[in-house]
Amino acid sequence: MIVDSAIYRDGRRTQGPADLSDALDEARVTGDAFLWVGLHEPSEAEFAHVASEFALHPLAVEDALKAHQRPKLEVYDDSLFVVLKPVVYEPESDRVSSGELMVFIGDCFVVTVRHGEGAALAAVRKRLEAEPAVLRHGPTAVLYAVSDAVVDHYLEVAGELQVDLEELEADVFAPTGGNPSNTAERIYTAKRQVLEFRRASGPLAGPLARLTTGSVPFVNEHAQPFFRDVNDHLLRSNEQVEGLDRLLSDVLSAHLAQMGVRQNDDMRKISAWAAMAAVPTMIAGIYGMNFDHMPELGWTWSYPALIVLMAGIVTGLYRLFKRRGWL
Repeated sequence: MIVDSAIYRDGRRTQGPADLSDALDEARVTGDAFLWVGLHEPSEAEFAHVASEFALHPLAVEDALKAHQRPKLEVYDDSLFVVLKPVVYEPESDRVSSGELMVFIGDCFVVTVRHGEGAALAAVRKRLEAEPAVLRHGPTAVLYAVSDAVVDHYLEVAGELQVDLEELEADVFAPTGGNPSNTAERIYTAKRQVLEFRRASGPLAGPLARLTTGSVPFVNEHAQPFFRDVNDHLLRSNEQVEGLDRLLSDVLSAHLAQMGVRQNDDMRKISAWAAMAAVPTMIAGIYGMNFDHMPELGWTWSYPALIVLMAGIVTGLYRLFKRRGWL
């Protein structure tokens, strides 16, 4: 469905014809205006009408309808097609989800197609309308503002993931160690969130690098410094998420090492108790045999002496294991 549609002349929103064809003709006739149409999860029939009015390339139209695209930049004869993947952090579940945002740029029009609940463009449009000096640069200003908003949100989500990782790291290295199985599950879940983030932000580096060259059609060459700024923010975001991924791998390795140490400690304790139990069991087993000629069978104090002997040996073993840290 069409969320918003307006003609912008000299950086200011104006009331134009409701029909897209008439609005586009009006924008082209004046020469100092452009039409911005925003759509959210349009149906094939809805977008077919928009595609025919703006003469969008069939391959780009197919990508915009099916979604599930990697961030990319494609240049066609009559338009520029850019795919962005905004990310959203859900604090209730500590999860990262991604949407898709397609931007078509032409000589005097911008068409934005949004999939998913994240990355609503109402705030971007409102901010641009409050800055006529920026919006005066036409479709390039819209592309810059949209990409800048998406990348800035990357930094915010990366900060949230950093906080989650610090909490997870504190739990892993806590003296009690927490629930080992639950900790491992949380680490793997966090790695999946970072992977989802990387799928959105990583491939965007190439398209943004192209936009900084000033040689992309339908993009004002004087916008290079602004796209360089966006690209710098993206590089910082990608570096941060790479660091999070490496740190998660280190935390997982440390957690597995701790589990190995705890298992070794448990095995030593079990072995120590088994050794202490083996001595009296052996002595009792020998004297439980039905033989007539055994040492000290006729001695009055043989039973108390054996009890004392077993207790003494077990006490000695306990002190030995305790001194070596097995117990």
